[in-house]
Amino acid sequence: MKKLLTTSVGRLRLIGLLEGISLLVLLGVAVPFKYGFANPSWVKAIGPLHGLLFVIFILNTLQLSIEQRWRFANTTWKVLLACFIPFGTFYIDRKILRHLPTQ
Repeated sequence: MKKLLTTSVGRLRLIGLLEGISLLVLLGVAVPFKYGFANPSWVKAIGPLHGLLFVIFILNTLQLSIEQRWRFANTTWKVLLACFIPFGTFYIDRKILRHLPTQ
């Protein structure tokens, strides 16, 4: 866990994990509460948090791509696209991010 927080790659992986989990909670808990029990409070709480994590993931991806001089055509666009596809951050972590040098 400590290694995740000390490198740019580790921070991006952690943010991706949190973003993916927040989407799971939003879709699996908050939305059913909103429509099944007419209780939108979970969506009001989790929705903005998920949105914030989404934006942080994008900004960190761009920062890391500049830091590590990623070629946009090879890596950057794939990582950015991942956060627009539901649960894509889990996939991209497994296929790309975990294999990057941590410096």
